[in-house]
Amino acid sequence: MVEKKKKPQQRHGFRTNEFIVYPAHGVGRIHEIEQQEIAGASLELFVINFEQDKMTLRVPTSKLETVGMRKLSDDKTVKKALQILKGKARVKRTMWSRRAQEYEAKINSGDLISIAEVVRDLYRSEAQPEQSYSERQLYEAALDRMAREIAAVEKTETDVAVTKIDDILAKSAKSLKAAQEAVEAENEEQAA
Repeated sequence: MVEKKKKPQQRHGFRTNEFIVYPAHGVGRIHEIEQQEIAGASLELFVINFEQDKMTLRVPTSKLETVGMRKLSDDKTVKKALQILKGKARVKRTMWSRRAQEYEAKINSGDLISIAEVVRDLYRSEAQPEQSYSERQLYEAALDRMAREIAAVEKTETDVAVTKIDDILAKSAKSLKAAQEAVEAENEEQAA
């Protein structure tokens, strides 16, 4: 039998109605902190809503560190993540299945910096070859996680954050392509 008791407003530095990051699911909002009695044991739970996934998760307050739940990233971390997007993609020359596992692990780590690296590495501009289905799926998952957290931090809509990320990636791809063409032109001049 499950019996609800009075509801606290804050536990372990987390408050009700606060946005949090749950590594396996991304950004959610703490709906309430409830006390339940299950099988004779009293258990305190965070009730977390993930609106876009239409999902509610109950996490025991004692398991926060185990599951890796954390507060949203600060502005400094968001800036660093956006800066990472401007860098050159670092794609290892290993089998796709191994890289896909590494990308999946980075996405599910909940770390904004790692997620930004996945977005950068899997981004394809219109001039580049088409992505495979699994690459596209991983890219979309990473982009969604990153955009949701940036939107929550900047108190804006997710699609605004996606546009911001896309703009940075597109500008970066153009500038990297221009730099590459300049190097190739210089090499041709030296060869002539």
